[in-house]
Amino acid sequence: MSKNILIISSSPRKGGNSDTLCDYFMKGAEEAGNHVDKIRLAELKIGYCSACYACKTKGHCVKKDDMEQVITKMRNADVIVLATPVYFYTMCAQMKTMIDRTLGGAQKAGLENKEFYLMATAADGKAAMERTIDGLRGYLECLPGAREMGVIYGAGAWQIGDIERNPALQEAYQMGKNIC
Repeated sequence: MSKNILIISSSPRKGGNSDTLCDYFMKGAEEAGNHVDKIRLAELKIGYCSACYACKTKGHCVKKDDMEQVITKMRNADVIVLATPVYFYTMCAQMKTMIDRTLGGAQKAGLENKEFYLMATAADGKAAMERTIDGLRGYLECLPGAREMGVIYGAGAWQIGDIERNPALQEAYQMGKNIC
């Protein structure tokens, strides 16, 4: 049975290292017969959460931007991939902004019981990415029934294209291919 997979790439660079990992994951997942949708946060207009908490009473965020389409896609997905470059030992601003804005979407049903895959790329080694992965795991702990299914560490990838020589590409492809 095929699954609906949403890949959320937060790389500000199209074709950047974490974005390339997303493409390999997507290729494997599609070859396995899954429906895959990839969004690039850098191409969307998503404002910051203003902590107005209107979402608590209205059941949705009152800001009018591209976040509503992201939430809708997240609700429709069985599997969600969160991919980020590591900046100063944490996720990039695009990913953090998107995560913060899911507060409004979490006020109504649809974000629970999802499978998640986490991907990070960094110039440094795997140990330097643990804080980033811990931050993403903290987000998953806030979503009822969220299940971490796998993590890919794209270590040693700083300049665009560095990931091309990295075994993480094959890991991403195989992880995607194994979803069924």
